[in-house]
Amino acid sequence: MYKREVKLSGHIIDSLILPKALDLIMDMGGDFKIIEFKVGKLKGNISHARIIVEASSEILLGEILDELSEIGAIVVEIKDVKILMSEKNKTLPVDFYSTTHHPTHIRHNGEWVVVEDIEMDCMIVVDLESGRAFCRPIGRIKKGDCVVVGRDGIQVSPPERPRGKKGVFEFMSSDASSEKPIKSIIRKISSEIKEVKSRGGKIAVVSGPAVVHTGSGPILANMIKEGIIDIIFAGNALATHDIENALYGTSLGMCVKTGEAVTRGHRNHIYAINEINKAGSIKDAVEKGILKKGIMYECIKNDVPFVLAGSIRDDGPLPDVITDVIDAQDEMRKYVQDVDMVIMISTMLHSIATGNMLPSHVKSICVDINPATVTKLSDRGSAQVVGIVTDVGTFLPLLYNELKSE
Repeated sequence: MYKREVKLSGHIIDSLILPKALDLIMDMGGDFKIIEFKVGKLKGNISHARIIVEASSEILLGEILDELSEIGAIVVEIKDVKILMSEKNKTLPVDFYSTTHHPTHIRHNGEWVVVEDIEMDCMIVVDLESGRAFCRPIGRIKKGDCVVVGRDGIQVSPPERPRGKKGVFEFMSSDASSEKPIKSIIRKISSEIKEVKSRGGKIAVVSGPAVVHTGSGPILANMIKEGIIDIIFAGNALATHDIENALYGTSLGMCVKTGEAVTRGHRNHIYAINEINKAGSIKDAVEKGILKKGIMYECIKNDVPFVLAGSIRDDGPLPDVITDVIDAQDEMRKYVQDVDMVIMISTMLHSIATGNMLPSHVKSICVDINPATVTKLSDRGSAQVVGIVTDVGTFLPLLYNELKSE
């Protein structure tokens, strides 16, 4: 049998990390022996466990250790990370390490170094000259990059469930349900938003066009105007229908105020795109007095950055839309490491994309009328997300009113 010793520390019982680790070992065909287990009895105490992991082959042992490292297990025998150079752009050495979105350190030249710009499903690249370590997606790997391989010298620190009263942003407490008390959750979210803004933190919104369809566009616009929202991630649809609403009072040809279809209104979103194309850009349309209100208008007037990522289903698209998805990813990465909270509203693909880029410590909320959106986000690794199954037309007014209350 091939063996390695690992250790777990923290609130490993309350967070179910210890039983999850033992289940992983057994499910993958390995075995274990617990050689030390110290239980923290008080709320402020942490627990420790040392475990011998056994496997029938070195390859299987490595696979088990990879899975254990993702939940915070550390190989006791401290070694420096192993580094190999990439032989070609967008290619990786054998046995490369794939990151989680949890805080990660590597041991390099006898010192623990934080991995910067942490993101799930990326690689760790070491700058040998400075000694710094960075997360890089495979598409940005260059020939000659020094890529971390194997599992030695890597330390992952996943969030833990704290002891005591559950909070709305507690790790691993984000089951999706339409039966949760929405008003009390919104009250807690409002308090978190106020706390983030009071310390100068930044809040991003990831939004789909349903915000406009449901008549909540003016609320989101006010939140931008009042400095509550600091960055917008969306697609062509949100911007197009917001501009359509600002110019013609419709969204997908439906009157936003009455909910009734407008004669030949189905063409209005194309008219909106055409007006922006003629102006040159959304910013040009604002400066020329063509666009006078709405979400995109407030972004321009209040210097709130936005990233519009294109899709194959887009009409137009608007000139501000980034149609190369890899370029759109890179533009989003400029902002995600600096945000303290993200509110994802009625957009499955953009929410999952953003969730994949976020460090696990970022407080995240996903609001959708479809429970599958919240579930898929969690299934793809964003377990820290608070899921709210409700209509955005209900959520945003309640949240805004709570934010305006004392």
